Amino acid sequence: MKMDNRVNITFLGASQTVTGSKFLIETSEKNILIDCGMFQGLKALRELNWQNLPVNTETIDVVLLTHGHLDHVGYLPRLLKQGFSGNIIGTAPTLAIAEIILLDSAKIHEEEALKANKEHYTKHKPALPFYTVKDAEKTIRHFEVGVPDKWVMLSEHISYRFQFNGHIIGATFIELDINGKRFVFSGDVGRRNDYLLDNPKKPEWADFLFLESTYGNTLHPDEDVEAILSHLIIDTIHKQGNLIIPSFAVERLQTIMYILWQLFQRNKIPNIPIIIDSPMGNNVLDVFRSFPKWHKLSVQEYDAMCNHVTIIQSYQDTWKTIDDKRPKIIIAGSGMVTGGRVLTYLQQFIDNPLTTVLLVGYQAEGTRGRLLQDGAYEIRFFGKYYPVKATIKSLESLSAHADQADLLNWIDSIKNIPEQVFLVHGEPTVLDAFRVKIEKTCQWHVKVPKLNETITVMV
Repeated sequence: MKMDNRVNITFLGASQTVTGSKFLIETSEKNILIDCGMFQGLKALRELNWQNLPVNTETIDVVLLTHGHLDHVGYLPRLLKQGFSGNIIGTAPTLAIAEIILLDSAKIHEEEALKANKEHYTKHKPALPFYTVKDAEKTIRHFEVGVPDKWVMLSEHISYRFQFNGHIIGATFIELDINGKRFVFSGDVGRRNDYLLDNPKKPEWADFLFLESTYGNTLHPDEDVEAILSHLIIDTIHKQGNLIIPSFAVERLQTIMYILWQLFQRNKIPNIPIIIDSPMGNNVLDVFRSFPKWHKLSVQEYDAMCNHVTIIQSYQDTWKTIDDKRPKIIIAGSGMVTGGRVLTYLQQFIDNPLTTVLLVGYQAEGTRGRLLQDGAYEIRFFGKYYPVKATIKSLESLSAHADQADLLNWIDSIKNIPEQVFLVHGEPTVLDAFRVKIEKTCQWHVKVPKLNETITVMV
């Protein structure tokens, strides 16, 4: 049976912004959603989460996930509430990460709604959780494990393949073949020479390329990460203060743990207490243990790294850590200071000049992390402002995202000239600069789609 050769692509997220990844591919055989992320950052973006998608979600047959980060999976429970009933497919580590993130964020949504209602610091009466733990559990029942490096048929003329992509454990780019034309969705591309992960694989053919652009106009600084960390730790000990590292629970936390363990092993830093306070990060460590083929660490290295730190389990232990007067390193979620345990530490220590806050990785517009990075003199937690007297430092070279050079390297094995390149997952000025770079370097046709824009292509 011949397929209708029109394919509609609707950009439901990560369009002229770095968050909320969702791309709907509608064909006469199947309707496929690539990623289903939640918007983070600016209030105007966060408010979009509460709106139903401007498409008929009941007609979506399947969701394919590039990886498990919140801005790629965090909208899934809302998708089910809007009528989606199909399978959600990703690699085994991706689904393990997605399960952890959905359950954790659901719990946070419930706790924040409860706190807002109790303390009356919200205009919403009552404040409602974005989704509940029950919603997350219902979503997880739709998960189906996809096998990497293998073409899988979705219908007569449509197949897909997951390919290893670095970035975080389990992450892939997705190749979707529709009637002989190849659609390539980069997801988030990892970096070369990562501490924990192998180099990303690279696509060899793309008729339509959907390319992330988070650092599309930037080269990561050539920083000596280990020297910078060593200096900050020695300074923290001399000041008798605290080094607080807000950290993404997936990959970044494990990477920092690994570097600190290596520094101690090589006598670059003393045996300062290192506190890991991220329930979600602890669960991600279990994913590393469960999927050893997806990362570089041996079982022995993994165990030694974990034994070198103190992993906190309870909120009661958070307060014991706060009361502990010894100089220490505290690594706590979340990486952009949008929620999680790090808020409790910063609430107590951000106004103390003996505190150093080290931001590692990308800080999206509208997040507390970006405000701190940009030099905010005060910061708001739970409805109250606190003066920022701590020293704020950044380490951009620990980002898990490819920079411009990495992205250009990632596409340089594509043998054909794509019919169209769509730049996504970037802020407007970055997207425009990267568009010009690709047009000049590759002579490819590049488009920067708008949010909710639908484009029809022929296959």
